[in-house]
Amino acid sequence: MKNKNLDNLIKMMSRIPGLGPRSARRAVLQMLQNPTGMMMPLAEYLTKVAEEVVICDVCGNIDVNSPCHICTDHSRDFSTICVVETVSDLWAVERAKFFKGKYHVLGGTLSAIEGRTPESLNIASLQNRIAAEKISEVIIATNATLDGQTTGYYLVDMLKPHGIKTTRLAHGIPMGGELDYMDEGTLTLALKMRHDF
Repeated sequence: MKNKNLDNLIKMMSRIPGLGPRSARRAVLQMLQNPTGMMMPLAEYLTKVAEEVVICDVCGNIDVNSPCHICTDHSRDFSTICVVETVSDLWAVERAKFFKGKYHVLGGTLSAIEGRTPESLNIASLQNRIAAEKISEVIIATNATLDGQTTGYYLVDMLKPHGIKTTRLAHGIPMGGELDYMDEGTLTLALKMRHDF
């Protein structure tokens, strides 16, 4: 069957991380077998989420409010910030239910090859937070990839003049591993065993 809208839907679905063209085609075909039970509710929730969700002005998390529920939770340790690459990394650390501080989402990593500079990431706002808030520790929780490590070292150099304790996640996260794919036990251990960068 040749249909422009169907082709466009499959192309759009194939952009979702973890779905290639074949997986996207299978997902669309599965939904087409029950359009009122699967496609219409999916379309409705996609619209609702697109209209309701905002990016937190403070930390970069996504929520229905800005500041987000984590930034406004007074039971958290406001003196510790865990710096992560993406919102999915923040959610991964939260799933471990061990860290009770605040977060800062960079929005990616530094990469000379791909042209990602400090100005293209959420680094200036981190500097502003460090200057304005009473922060005693910054945990660098970038992924154990080359770009993640490069970004971590850049952040350590940036934070040195502030005299703030800077730590990184302990070993246990394998080199090349990404936080979103780690189990809660590994993340909890990595947070407990963190040490100076």
